[in-house]
Amino acid sequence: MAYDERLAGRVRRALAPRRDVVEKKMFGGVCFMVAGHMCCGIVSDRLMIRLGPEQANSLLGTPHVSPMDFTGKPLRGFIYVGPKGIASSATLRKWVSRAVQFAESDPPNKRRTAR
Repeated sequence: MAYDERLAGRVRRALAPRRDVVEKKMFGGVCFMVAGHMCCGIVSDRLMIRLGPEQANSLLGTPHVSPMDFTGKPLRGFIYVGPKGIASSATLRKWVSRAVQFAESDPPNKRRTAR
């Protein structure tokens, strides 16, 4: 599945001040990792946001927000924000900022060691 490269560029610009961002192809789109944690991404023309189960559930009534359900079953702690919900730079930055705050709140990932 292709993803909106223009939207990905907008997200890259929103995350540009950070030095701990890594891009990965994921979910048929692109995902942005912050401080080693999944933060946000683009699936088709929607912004995917990782917020944790409580915060994600509390935002489901917000206009242009839907559960992330690309497999047919909603993924806990993730939401999609549709194109109209991220039309302006300010609204896009608001959503990306929420995802960054959640990623920063995660404890550091433990390095996997070879057995």
